[in-house]
Amino acid sequence: MISPIGDTSAALPSPSLKLFMSTEELAELLDVDPSTIRRWRTSLPMQGPPFIQISERVVKYATPDVQRWISARRVMPEAA
Repeated sequence: MISPIGDTSAALPSPSLKLFMSTEELAELLDVDPSTIRRWRTSLPMQGPPFIQISERVVKYATPDVQRWISARRVMPEAA
C-alpha cells in the first residue's frame, strides 16, 4: 500500500524502541555496572559500542549501534 504524501509514520521507529540509550540503560541491558561502561569509553584503546558525546557530561548510545556491537561479539560454539 502506498502512503499518502506527507505521511512519515513508516519512517518513524516503534514507540517501544528507543533510538538512544544512556550509560545506565546500556549497563542494565548488559548486566554490568555503569562504571564499566564509562571505563570502556576512556580506556585506550576504546572499548564498548560506539557512543555519541552530546555534551561534556551527556553520552548516548544509538540502539542500532549497540545491537551491531553485541552481534559482533556473538560466539558460536561450533565455530569456536
